[in-house]
Amino acid sequence: MENELHNLIKVWISAIISLCYCFYISSKLPKGIFKLFSLTPIFIFFLYLPLTVSSVHLVGITAFFLSWLANFKLLLFCFDQPPLSPPPSNLFHFISLASLPIKPKQKTPSQNKSKPPQRSILFAIKVLILALLYHCYSYKQNLHKNVVLAMYCVHTYIELELTLALAAIPARAMFGLEIEPQFNEPYLTTSLQDFWGRRWNLMVTSILRPTVYYPIRRISTRLVGSRWAPLQAIIAVFVVSGLMHELIYYYLTRVAPTWEVTWFFILHGVAVAAEVVVKKVVPEKMRLHPVVSGASALGFVAVTAVWLFFPQLLRNGVDEKTIGEYCKLMDLLKGLLPF
Repeated sequence: MENELHNLIKVWISAIISLCYCFYISSKLPKGIFKLFSLTPIFIFFLYLPLTVSSVHLVGITAFFLSWLANFKLLLFCFDQPPLSPPPSNLFHFISLASLPIKPKQKTPSQNKSKPPQRSILFAIKVLILALLYHCYSYKQNLHKNVVLAMYCVHTYIELELTLALAAIPARAMFGLEIEPQFNEPYLTTSLQDFWGRRWNLMVTSILRPTVYYPIRRISTRLVGSRWAPLQAIIAVFVVSGLMHELIYYYLTRVAPTWEVTWFFILHGVAVAAEVVVKKVVPEKMRLHPVVSGASALGFVAVTAVWLFFPQLLRNGVDEKTIGEYCKLMDLLKGLLPF
């Protein structure tokens, strides 16, 4: 673990140096092909960096933040698109915006109001559930593998949400930056479109819209007209998301891709496009109740995930490695605590 931490430090020092080059050199170039050419070595380098780390957690974080988010943000930067354009005057802000899931703080009247009690209660419940899951991992050898898998999935969702929520506190106070929300209570979804567009992995959604959805929709409008262009753009977004997940799976497993996770996202892209068509054709009063459509959407996600999303991870023992690393970390923390 100590060696892995050293590797992680080297990775992020290299990333920071690379982003300094982007800030001081590439930002001075005109948008378009010249800026894109200047950033091509950075794109390649950020794709390489996760290969220098082996811990499942550290690989996942590095791949998601650098190979996916940073590269896509820099791609937008090539054409003077937000969030990196216009470039922040402060180098630290530029590096933070490029490499982390954050956005500039936007003050609104609601920010001055206290958080609703329901949110605080939900936060406390999720902390308790996470603590219970940590405890249950000690008995995972006595549990069915599907139960352990379900525990791991819930654990991943809750930990990501809580970690980002806690990280937002010093970010607001010290740097005036707001952490992008990772999830928006996905279990309250009312449809597949609602699940993927407004509730699940919102950082990815916000970066795929300007990099994939809008350009494809503009091109498709000229080819097939404005009526069908959004459907092609939706499917394109899911194809790109599937390919990026396939890349992250390679970082995690270091085995050749099987394309199962890509087909998972293609299937969901087609399903979301079909749902959009149905909503246009079927009057609102004749649609399913949101509770029914939401439950159906979650069921579809669960069934297709078991079929296509998880098999590659399970075959290569990524779930066991992940749980094992969590348990080792908890044992280490217990040894450091005086009680």
